[in-house]
Amino acid sequence: VQLVESGGGLVQAGGSLRLSCVYSGIMFDDYTIGWFRQAPGTAAREGVSCISSHGRTTYADGVKGRFTISSDNAERTVYLEMNSLKPEDTGVYYCNANILSRHVWGQGTQVTVSS
Repeated sequence: VQLVESGGGLVQAGGSLRLSCVYSGIMFDDYTIGWFRQAPGTAAREGVSCISSHGRTTYADGVKGRFTISSDNAERTVYLEMNSLKPEDTGVYYCNANILSRHVWGQGTQVTVSS
């Protein structure tokens, strides 16, 4: 299984970015693709949003109403549309695949929101 993220960058507060996660090698019907972020100076990765292979979505409280996760199964891509970005959204965003409780991570993409 491989995950490749893209779409990060530098944006001013209030701006928008769209992250993409292209996945390959998933051979099961049931899996979840999620986005996690690691804030500067921290070791923990917090969950931001995820979408199951059946289309069920979840969001962290701090991003509800601002972020939207979606998937294009034909393109094997999961998107994270991020609007009304805040400086506290800054961090490295990682794509994660949960396949029967086995986790695979992408390499991460940096998102920096300036105030």
